[in-house]
Amino acid sequence: MNDLWTSAEIAEATGGAASAPFAVSGVAFDSREVTQGDLFVAMKGEATDGHRFVDQAFAQGAAGAIVSDAVDHPHIRVADSAAALQALGITSRRRMGGKVIGVTGSVGTKEALYLALDRAAPGQAHRSVKSYNNHVGVPLSLARMPRDSAYGIFEMGMNHAGELSALTRQVRPHAAIVTAIAPAHIEFFGTEAKIAEAKAEIFEGLEPGGTAIIPYESPHVATLYNKAERHAARILTFGMSAEADVHALETVPAPNGGTLVTARLPDAELCFTVAAPGDHWVSNALAVLAAVEAVGGDLAAAGLALAEMPGLPGRGERRILPVAGGEALLIDESYNANPLSMAATLKQLGREHADRRIAVLGGMRELGSASADLHAGLAKPLADGAIDFAVLVGAEMAPLADALEGTMAYAHVPDAASAIPLIEKEMRAGDAILVKGSNGIGLSRLVAALGQAARDGETN
Repeated sequence: MNDLWTSAEIAEATGGAASAPFAVSGVAFDSREVTQGDLFVAMKGEATDGHRFVDQAFAQGAAGAIVSDAVDHPHIRVADSAAALQALGITSRRRMGGKVIGVTGSVGTKEALYLALDRAAPGQAHRSVKSYNNHVGVPLSLARMPRDSAYGIFEMGMNHAGELSALTRQVRPHAAIVTAIAPAHIEFFGTEAKIAEAKAEIFEGLEPGGTAIIPYESPHVATLYNKAERHAARILTFGMSAEADVHALETVPAPNGGTLVTARLPDAELCFTVAAPGDHWVSNALAVLAAVEAVGGDLAAAGLALAEMPGLPGRGERRILPVAGGEALLIDESYNANPLSMAATLKQLGREHADRRIAVLGGMRELGSASADLHAGLAKPLADGAIDFAVLVGAEMAPLADALEGTMAYAHVPDAASAIPLIEKEMRAGDAILVKGSNGIGLSRLVAALGQAARDGETN
């Protein structure tokens, strides 16, 4: 297998000095994630200094390190490790001759795109992992990209104006997608219109001849379109409307809980199944097809990948839990939440065939002065989805608790730990249980606890 980086290449990219020749097969900046053959980037942050963990990284198999302080291991010494990582990422992008796609507002689109492109070119697609979508995660993801990759898919996030502008100029995508505009991070922007303007920054880094992909039904489509016109050679819209360049001609519920879709593209028509249930996933799939078409990928293979796509932990994974007298369905959306995605998943929960529909909802973060109104506004999608019981987690949910008083059964608990025994006691056969909230609420611990309880029950 070809080396990802040699010490000479790292030194040239970063302007550093190598202590000895070495080669690496991966890159990591968290010592806990270092595996055999990795390059460990020791960075100094506000909370800790990565140089404290250099010995641990090499004990776990690191082959070399980027450091700004002297260490007794093979290394490249630089003035600033964070700047060196960025330089390594930029060099990686420069040497890669394939097609690159940038995504913001991901809602799982990055993973779906990866599966769609990897289906046609196994082992030749690369993508950012986890939530590595910020000023450190994006250069790390770029630095990890094999030099012979045919496709690179990179998620870029932001919570302040200007962040995407900087990131997209590192990624230099051939196609850039804004999947949706929602009032996430509105605390830092003030209005949703300002969020749209910040999201549109992703088009600033488009390669010459690049394609901008935007959601047709967004109320901010004009803002996105106007920005895209200044940077893109081509603009593709996607959505359910017949006026969108990539749109659904027909959608039919599939037997497996997903959706059978017939889609029209500018030069093709495709019938495929989206394994993940919900209208929001149909929209995601249309964005994926637009991007695959934009970079010259295999649309038929993309359709097959969407049909085979597994649920992603924290982003829609569905688990069957054995309970007394039968089974319950657990829908894990614990990774993130904003008012738009909350409404979409509650709508889908309302379509589940279940004896009872239970929504475990955690607070939505970074909503600023609009937080109370946006949380209280979830009362309507809860009612529209005919939800039988709601468990509200966190102080942010107090306005929703007030809005639900006298209208439906609910419980309001202070934190995820308090919700665990409540759900374990409440859950019974025939239930469909949605768990969704901002990642900081910690509802992933609830999902893990329910899964562990189910496994313990199977072994007893």
